[in-house]
Amino acid sequence: MRELTIRGVVLGALLTVLFTAANVYLGLKIGLTFATSIPAAVISMAVLKAFSGSTIQENNIVQTIASAAGTLSAIIFVLPGLIMIGWWTGFPYWQSVAVIAVGGILGVMYSVPLRRALVTGSDLPYPEGVAAAEVLKVGAGVGGDEENRRGLAAIVFGSVLSAGYAILAKMKLVAEEAATVVKLGSGATSFSTSFSLALIGVGHLVGLAVGVAMLVGLVIGWIFLLPHFTAGGPPAGTELADFVSQTFRQKVRFVGAGTIGTAAVWTLLKMLGPIMRGIAGALAAARTRKAGQGDTLELTERDLPIGVVGAVIVAAMVPIAALLVSFAAGGPVAQSLGLTIGLTVLYILVAGIVIASVCGYMAGLIGASNSPISGVGILAALGISLLLAAIFGHSSDPGQTKALVAFALFVTAIVFGVATISNDNLQDLKTGQLVGATPWRQQVALVLGVVFGALVIPPILGLLNSTFGFQGAPGAGENALAAPQAALISAIAQGVLGGNLDWGLIGTGAAIGAAVILIDEVLRKSGKGSLPPLAVGMGIYLPMALTALIPLGAIVGHFYEKWAERAPDPAFAQRMGVLAATGLIVGESLFGVAFAGIAAVTGSPEALAVLKDNAFAAPLGIAVFVGAIALLYARTRKAAGEKLTA
Repeated sequence: MRELTIRGVVLGALLTVLFTAANVYLGLKIGLTFATSIPAAVISMAVLKAFSGSTIQENNIVQTIASAAGTLSAIIFVLPGLIMIGWWTGFPYWQSVAVIAVGGILGVMYSVPLRRALVTGSDLPYPEGVAAAEVLKVGAGVGGDEENRRGLAAIVFGSVLSAGYAILAKMKLVAEEAATVVKLGSGATSFSTSFSLALIGVGHLVGLAVGVAMLVGLVIGWIFLLPHFTAGGPPAGTELADFVSQTFRQKVRFVGAGTIGTAAVWTLLKMLGPIMRGIAGALAAARTRKAGQGDTLELTERDLPIGVVGAVIVAAMVPIAALLVSFAAGGPVAQSLGLTIGLTVLYILVAGIVIASVCGYMAGLIGASNSPISGVGILAALGISLLLAAIFGHSSDPGQTKALVAFALFVTAIVFGVATISNDNLQDLKTGQLVGATPWRQQVALVLGVVFGALVIPPILGLLNSTFGFQGAPGAGENALAAPQAALISAIAQGVLGGNLDWGLIGTGAAIGAAVILIDEVLRKSGKGSLPPLAVGMGIYLPMALTALIPLGAIVGHFYEKWAERAPDPAFAQRMGVLAATGLIVGESLFGVAFAGIAAVTGSPEALAVLKDNAFAAPLGIAVFVGAIALLYARTRKAAGEKLTA
């Protein structure tokens, strides 16, 4: 059986570079990344069809490698924080590569025993893993050529629409966003949205439950919390819009962090039993191999040997310690180097297990597209910050505090690498289980994907930093990228180590999280749906302009799914909807990276503008935006409603 091949690795590497570039841009702009498994699987089938002997398992390896782009790029939720606090002015290439790679490889190793707990031994839906498997199955069977053709057409059409609107927006022919500040009660709030077709695609992929949960978070944050915190109006000399924006960043976001943290802890508690059973299963498989009966194990049960996994995890602590020592040179950590590095390495070892478990569970529950890892990233930053505060206390020296915050972010970046890959690996392993793949070969492929992604992420980050910069960083301009998670995680580390974190805000968020968890459990047990707590938290702490369209996309996707259930081939119709939505994300994201290059070469973020002021930009933008969505889904329904030919 042809599975892990050189041509598959090369194709996977090329797709990883392409999709990583797209994801880095999208993540920095809106705080979300997209899963790349399905488009990678479709492209792989189209390319490998030209070669003899291609198999479904070989295509699966390609999507496994390329899927690393969907989540490894989420390291951008941490690393830009070092720019924002003024510690780095750029991204040191090899240091950044090492941080990303070692964390990602640890993520692969940690998720090996979790496969038995969360894939073969659970009923988690794994929406994207199942969808990718279905695409691969149909592509390898009767009618595969025709479905492959229609699927590629759906991705390309969605990409052209989303990139086309983004180009028109950069030309100033249509609006990129709209916003207004209004008084509400004794306070004020803001209503805003960006005209981003990518957000419609994200909403379709995450589904109605997550979309509704994010809408609930938006209502809590912008209708209740923000007017409460702005009661009394702005200080003298401060514009109302600036006051509302500042209050959101300094107060509402920390409430959202508390909600996300509570949801992550709850997830871990639910996972303890399955994790222990998964480790026991891996040990049993190791005993079978030692007894010379490894061939009796089913193909889909052959993971990397648990002994190898353990050895790699322990060995990885050596380069991690070296990285930490190098980063801490000359700073306050060097004063207690042995104790701090020892405790930090132990923290990374233990936190990695926790992070991998939580992220793997959430990926199985709602898929990788919603990037739930940001919530546990906040927990990781809190944990290391509290550890450093216990060792060094709270200093009145701003320089020492900045150095400790930078060290905390550097450690969080390593742990975040674990989070990104465990969030993705189990999704891939679910796909592999459904198509008869060998787990250890997929695990090796994902290590390769980590290496490819680690090599390409730092220069893309550097390009975007030099072109746009990051909001809050020294010298950042008005076109700076928001990098919302990096800003939040940096603020939490600064708050803990500076001794000025408002724990009351975190506590309020925790209480909201506990209430949402209770509601979610009641809904699930009654069979009336769900309200994912993590999505509620994201709705609270992400700016409305970046999330308002996600619930809309979820609603549009829901109605499409209802139509698909009545289509001649419901499963095919549903997959076509997924591919069309993915195209919306890919097109806009890839244009974003291309535009960063154009702006860098020309030295102007207005390089494509043909109009300076356009009074009709907003109404024209709404018309074009709505028309593009209607056209995409009408075309997709037409293509999905026609029976496949043999």
